[in-house]
Amino acid sequence: QVQLVESGGGLVQAGGSLRLSCAASGRTCSTCAVGWFRQAPGKGREFVAAITWTGSSTYYADSVKGRFTISRRDNAKNTNYLQMNSLKPEDTAVYYCAARPGVGLSTSERLYDYWGQGTQVTVSS
Repeated sequence: QVQLVESGGGLVQAGGSLRLSCAASGRTCSTCAVGWFRQAPGKGREFVAAITWTGSSTYYADSVKGRFTISRRDNAKNTNYLQMNSLKPEDTAVYYCAARPGVGLSTSERLYDYWGQGTQVTVSS
């Protein structure tokens, strides 16, 4: 079983930045693609960004493209990051990282097997 733990959330003013981390432990999945999703109050969970296990390919939701950057460490590949710049109030949500075995990216939460508990991001106007 792969355990994922997010950290780095908090309260920030509009225009500010945060970096979220996602640490994997347990039975680490060395060939897992990783995705970040978010869920705002009263809304469904939505895709934010994804990265292949090699780190060579990334994909972003249009709403965050140019502002957010997903990355992962080159060595053990057991830590992933979501750098969030130019934050807007509409970015307020609980952010989750997720992992799926295999090399392909996916925007569908149904294809991710492992999930973290989430970290709250609040952007004030």
